[in-house]
Amino acid sequence: MSKPLTLSFLRSASDAGQLPESRCEVGLVGRSNVGKSSLLNAVANRKGLARTSKAPGATRLINVFELDGEPGRWVVDLPGYGFAKAPKAQRAGWQAMMDGYLIDRPTLVQVLLLIDGLVGPTPLDVQTAEWLTHHEVALRVVATKADKVKSSRRSARRNELARGLGVAPGDVLWTSAAKGQGIPELRAELAATLRLNP
Repeated sequence: MSKPLTLSFLRSASDAGQLPESRCEVGLVGRSNVGKSSLLNAVANRKGLARTSKAPGATRLINVFELDGEPGRWVVDLPGYGFAKAPKAQRAGWQAMMDGYLIDRPTLVQVLLLIDGLVGPTPLDVQTAEWLTHHEVALRVVATKADKVKSSRRSARRNELARGLGVAPGDVLWTSAAKGQGIPELRAELAATLRLNP
């Protein structure tokens, strides 16, 4: 079983231009209520590492978490898209911030696109996946809340989600932050990706 990633909060930024140089970054992208912060906490096995909230849209900045003892190797949590209760202008600002980071960040090596395993992919999820692919951003699809899918529906749900995104079912990593499903595999993948670059 893979060990938790030893991550520590480094800093927040409202613009990618405010971030210092890094060596290697993996970004987390997904709907406002997909469970990004919960998944990040599960990967690190630290409940309070990333802020979680029952209200969608708790993440409003670019939040950087660094591997302990390995400066410049980051997991970056980005604001969720979709349902955040905020003025339209503010949501547009978040989108511009995300776009700038995802397109222009030279040390971004992969994006984990988180999809709600129970309800996704939504049209916004599909649009985001197509946008990332168009901009040649390396993409890994991670389905969250796997524990919410009834056992009788799991096989069909896996196929539906993959088909909606145009990928093979085997190309989707299913996870549950609550139950630990898929978390060891995600930890191992993240650790390997973050250590790809010297």
